[in-house]
Amino acid sequence: MAMSHRFAIPFAAFALAACATVPAATTVEPPRIGQLDSADAGAQGIVSAADPRAAAAGAQILRAGGSATDAAIATMLALTVVEPQSSGIGGGGFLLRADARGRVTTIDGRETAPMAAGPEWFFRDGKPLAGREAVPGGLSVGVPGNIRLAAEAHRASGKLGWRALFGPAIALAREGFAISPRFHQVLDRYRVTGALDPDGKALFYDAAGEPFAVGTIVRNPALARTLEDLAARGADSFYVGPNAQAIAAEVSAAPRNPAPMTAGDLAPYTAKPREPVCGEYRRHRICGMGPPSSGATTVLAILGQLERFELGALGKNSPVAWHLFAESQRLAFADREQFLADADFVLVPVSGLIDPAYLARRSALISHDRTLAKAEPGNPPGGPIMQTSGLTPAEHGTSHFVAVDRWGNAVTYTSTIESIFGSGLVVGGYYLNNELTDFSLVPTREGKPVANRVEAGKRPRSSMAPTLVFGPDGRLKAALGAAGGATIIVQVAKAIVGMIDWGLPAQQAIALPLLFAPTGTLAIEQGSALEPMIPALRALGHADIQVRALPLKANAVERVGDRWLGAADPRSEGAAVAE
Repeated sequence: MAMSHRFAIPFAAFALAACATVPAATTVEPPRIGQLDSADAGAQGIVSAADPRAAAAGAQILRAGGSATDAAIATMLALTVVEPQSSGIGGGGFLLRADARGRVTTIDGRETAPMAAGPEWFFRDGKPLAGREAVPGGLSVGVPGNIRLAAEAHRASGKLGWRALFGPAIALAREGFAISPRFHQVLDRYRVTGALDPDGKALFYDAAGEPFAVGTIVRNPALARTLEDLAARGADSFYVGPNAQAIAAEVSAAPRNPAPMTAGDLAPYTAKPREPVCGEYRRHRICGMGPPSSGATTVLAILGQLERFELGALGKNSPVAWHLFAESQRLAFADREQFLADADFVLVPVSGLIDPAYLARRSALISHDRTLAKAEPGNPPGGPIMQTSGLTPAEHGTSHFVAVDRWGNAVTYTSTIESIFGSGLVVGGYYLNNELTDFSLVPTREGKPVANRVEAGKRPRSSMAPTLVFGPDGRLKAALGAAGGATIIVQVAKAIVGMIDWGLPAQQAIALPLLFAPTGTLAIEQGSALEPMIPALRALGHADIQVRALPLKANAVERVGDRWLGAADPRSEGAAVAE
């Protein structure tokens, strides 16, 4: 096993224990699980994830003869344990797979609204709730999709038995895992603003409401039992029977924002194979996830609008290059807000949004030496007329991971529960999502229906952007993705520009600073190399510039010759672990 992670952090080794109460949690100096200078898998498999223990779980499956799909599922399950604030079986995700011949398949495991939901789902006394009021409790919970997604992916391209994929996660839940510095920061910040139910709070906070210290070993026997049951009984046991009934009861009786969800909302849930959305950028084929994800269309729009500019000649230290990147974001996000939603419910002009001629017209609005007064949505071929945009709250609870197996198959998978700890509700030791707040809270605007309004059985729009990059030779060059709300799209686009235009390895491309500009406001990553460019950016017309910390967390695997190299965001505790 080879591992690389960015911090010298002690982590818990896998051991055997079970404790029914959190007061038994102990503060120890857990052993390291290994660290090398690089994550070079050679011709073997590799996993990159936001937590080294989850990456190690996936690598363990690869060593047992599992496929990239098997490893990705095991990684998702392990993240349910060690990164519960961000993702897990109580949420959903999107998965892209490329086989060794370059064929791409995608699976949509996005959550769905219960059948009682309607356009005014988030209204109280005739008015929409504020975003922060809509998040906690039952109203924001969608039917979780990750287990059905995992089952569909395993059916199509798994090699090991279903039960085997749960072993590492069960061990982590029973034996315990150490609270890392990053997780402790989340816990410390969340105690002021969060609303966990008692079971969820008891896992990570003491009786006085203080988060357990860094290095504390936390065990989650309830989650271990849930995972054991899923391993033994299969995916259906999540959606029918006691688990489904427990989810419905928790949502319906939530102390805050109780909502009418029934076990009947869970039983029919399906993860949907969908057509990938692919386009070209400088002779590279870029493939991503289609609606209800806004990832592929928006990433491809940003790139397509930039293609006429010589970004390579400008270089990564050029304020003009970053200005062009910001302007392209503004145009792409204007279209995203206008048109992107669940294509099973509304007309989404996917091909029109990424049409090269259309993007060339949009690109013509971008200038080297000045900013757009206002970025308006365009009129893509096939676009609807009676449709408008609506605002959604920000999200911060997501994780991305990538796996490549010894046969050359690759999986890139983004999983989320939306906000930190999702809705704050816990069932069977795992946290339930608050994905329904990814819908527009307002169903109409200026008398027109909002594309991303709430509807029964509908999947909310997502920013998740798992992406595959194929080189001019047709071979897979990189598999990547990110976490961090709407910044996901920009992180992915930035990394692709870094790799293709600036010739950077994936690790350096991920580590590039971020300039986030979906609207007229330009957000610059605090403490980054972009800060000294602010005067030049102001001279180019960017009047509203904010310097702030951004929720950035990306992971990737890239091919260099015949070798696979892993990459993890230096801002995170991410790791790449080789088979």
